[in-house]
Amino acid sequence: MANTEDVQSFAQLVGLPTPAPATATRSVEGVHGTTVLALRFDGGILNLGDRRATMANYIMYDRADKIIALDDSTLMAISGSFARSVEIARYLRHAFKYYSRTQLQDLSLEGKLQEVTRALSSNLQFALDGVGMFLPLISAYDETKGEFGIYLYDVLGARFQNDEFGAAGSGSERIRGVFDYVSRTRGPFEKRSLEEVLADALTMLDIAASLDTATGGLDRVLPVAMVLTRDGIERLGDEQVAAAVKESIRGR
Repeated sequence: MANTEDVQSFAQLVGLPTPAPATATRSVEGVHGTTVLALRFDGGILNLGDRRATMANYIMYDRADKIIALDDSTLMAISGSFARSVEIARYLRHAFKYYSRTQLQDLSLEGKLQEVTRALSSNLQFALDGVGMFLPLISAYDETKGEFGIYLYDVLGARFQNDEFGAAGSGSERIRGVFDYVSRTRGPFEKRSLEEVLADALTMLDIAASLDTATGGLDRVLPVAMVLTRDGIERLGDEQVAAAVKESIRGR
């Protein structure tokens, strides 16, 4: 079998482009984050996320913020590649603001969701290379229709809507069946109070953490909790979250 030098010499002799020498494949490990949840309640949508960021089997950081406000009526919860997630969140915030300033009106909800699809499509090569895959979870309020929506995406940018709940990240795979069970036994999330839904969300996150090493628990660092209502976006205070966590842990 001819070696690389023989092939290059023959190519030069007959005037063909010289093949590039083979290079060793290098892998790049990025920081990833999980798990994030979105749940309806009677006044809007609750977003909850653990704080753990991992790289392979290492815990890199335990205070990562995985829920980002894109504007006054849109929240994005992120899972997967932390660097790409944050970078695309910055792009989306800029794109929404640029449109509103140049067109003198806010971008429609459909336009925002299409921008998310476009961002995921442009990120496909990073995802295929194994260094930039991430899955966003979008919570939005459509002011023109007066409706809330939770939107999930796959890595190619396909969009799926769920009016009650959504989850993303490796820990979400362990608890997806719990959502339906809670909704059927305790009533639809959208008809229950924020306090009740927060308690259920913390329980689900606790279960995910116990079954998925990439998901941070409740005991050491408080999860991030943000709510989207008709009046805008608010981050729940540490005291409220801590009291709810204490109650959730007591029920173990």
